[in-house]
Amino acid sequence: MTTLIAKKLTLKQVHQLLNFEEQLNGSFTSLLSLEPLTEFEQQELAQIRNDFRDYLIDGKVLEGQIKLLVISPLLRLAGFFHSPIKISLEQDIDEIVVEDEDTKITGRFDILAVNKEQPTTTDVAFWLLVIEAKNSSINSFEGLPQLLTYAHQSLERQELAWGLTTNGTDYRLVLIRQGNPATYQQMPLLNLMDSESAIQLLQILKAICKLQNSSTQG
Repeated sequence: MTTLIAKKLTLKQVHQLLNFEEQLNGSFTSLLSLEPLTEFEQQELAQIRNDFRDYLIDGKVLEGQIKLLVISPLLRLAGFFHSPIKISLEQDIDEIVVEDEDTKITGRFDILAVNKEQPTTTDVAFWLLVIEAKNSSINSFEGLPQLLTYAHQSLERQELAWGLTTNGTDYRLVLIRQGNPATYQQMPLLNLMDSESAIQLLQILKAICKLQNSSTQG
């Protein structure tokens, strides 16, 4: 059996091995209800942006720095640190076996937010958001094959999951759905360094978090 490493897969390989198909023209407005940010949230967001800008000025920002400087504060502001949501870091995925190809795929996701109280078809926590981080010199698009590979596991237990791949500056959100084939939609690219785009980014993260919590309470 051939073993493939998720971070080395191309998007074409992911389409073929995991039966994924892209749907075009993704839109946040048709999927999420965005609420205005409070003055405090806007101030915190501006601070995150300014802190990250200082690092960008000095040169390439590494993945670990991006997680600490940007992703973690954004998730906190968006509500992902509150129960029943739990954050997992750098965990190995279960091996994905592609029987027709006599192939298995291994890998390790960067960040995973799960809701432990929302039921799935099996006794496994609901995947809210899968995040793949790249260093600041790499295009955020390059994290998409990994993101889809990791999210593929969740589709066995739930109808959809959100994914995010980022290099700290650009944020590429993806909606991933069950199906035959499974589908994904890339949403409009967001940029932390643009103030209006950064505001929308935080609004979207808050909406994803709130949507899943509402589902649990309902």
